[in-house]
Amino acid sequence: MRGIERIILESNTFKLVSREYQNESSVIKLNNGYKIGDKKIAVIAGPCAVENKKQLFECVEFVKNAGASVIRGGAFKPRTSPYSFQGLEKKGLELLALVREKTGLPVITEVMCPENVDLVASYADILQIGTRNMQNYPLLKKVGKVNKPVLLKRGMSATIEELLLSAEYIVSNGNSRVILCERGIRTFETMTRNTLDLSIIPIVKSLSHLPIVVDPSHATGKRELIEPMAKAAVAAGADGIMVEVHPNPDDALVDGKQSLGHADFYKLMHGLIPVVRAVGREI
Repeated sequence: MRGIERIILESNTFKLVSREYQNESSVIKLNNGYKIGDKKIAVIAGPCAVENKKQLFECVEFVKNAGASVIRGGAFKPRTSPYSFQGLEKKGLELLALVREKTGLPVITEVMCPENVDLVASYADILQIGTRNMQNYPLLKKVGKVNKPVLLKRGMSATIEELLLSAEYIVSNGNSRVILCERGIRTFETMTRNTLDLSIIPIVKSLSHLPIVVDPSHATGKRELIEPMAKAAVAAGADGIMVEVHPNPDDALVDGKQSLGHADFYKLMHGLIPVVRAVGREI
């Protein structure tokens, strides 16, 4: 027909994030030149929650020297109990911005509602959508209109298709810089906090061009399981790992049992090297 350049037949319910739409794997470029999805494995590390300046700066200085490429830290914390620590909010964002100035590393932090997207985006390099908000569609639409990469965590009870459809919401609203994150799903198993589904990595790689990282901290809930699961994630083809680190894990206000101390993080980084090399990538 006149005026039609080509016809693309789509069989998936998710269109723009599928390999049918784009076969080449996406590489997400951050504003300061860092990339996620290329040959180098991204290591996102830092405290679960920003507690104070001393805790944050001590942790960040260490993880940077150990080889982390992105700094994580929660300013707004969605907690199961309303009486638990909820984060420093805007003060936490300001501290994260200071960290970026000091280290030169990009920072990632969670945004919980559409009303806070512009605020968080003014401080963070990557916006994180947490597991509880994976299907918060007004939030997904809002971050889809922001010129910042988005890390989308899989919902604790979400299927792979539902994760990809949530990513579709973001991409269809104009933001193609989406990073998927497997953080464990809720099953009948009680020996770990969640069940890490490593099969999602090759499945996503076959269905979508988006990069995918793995969060073994939330997936297992136990610091002694983080290193073996991080290695397994890299071996399975993950584009990066997201790890919680704290100067004094036993004193952490949030998720201390799944946070690595400095010595354990250093051990993890060195333990990853042979696995990364075995799969033909870099760290």
